Amino acid sequence: MAIKEITPQEAHDLLQKHPDCVYIDVRTVREFLAGHPNPAVNIPLALPDPAQGMSLNEDFVRVVESHFPRDKKILLGCQAGPRSDAAARLLEQAGYQDVSSVVGGFGGMRDQFGRLIAPGWSSLGLPVSQENGEGVSYESLAALAKEPSK
Repeated sequence: MAIKEITPQEAHDLLQKHPDCVYIDVRTVREFLAGHPNPAVNIPLALPDPAQGMSLNEDFVRVVESHFPRDKKILLGCQAGPRSDAAARLLEQAGYQDVSSVVGGFGGMRDQFGRLIAPGWSSLGLPVSQENGEGVSYESLAALAKEPSK
């Protein structure tokens, strides 16, 4: 099944119109800290790995599942688009029904010649945050996912 793709502007408009939907930034913690869509939560698809550079975050789906029901409207963004497409596929395989990948992500997508082919959230002047506190940071979301159910 094809992944539903939306532009950063469409993602922003959806977040304004439907405050119950969530934007999950799947970039690394370091990328997220440098600036991210406001509002967004950070659940990285890949984590730094000293041996390989980056490796799949084996807890990605579990952390998403522990915070968001399968019928939640989820927007996934990365730096340009490929990681959010991969994250969307994983969530669809896990049974999520309303998942969209933000084409152009935060920084924009470029072709092999460096030409901008899809603008990113930041270049469109959409709201950006560096907030990384409780309920937003990957550290806090992952920690809550490990707590036993009450």
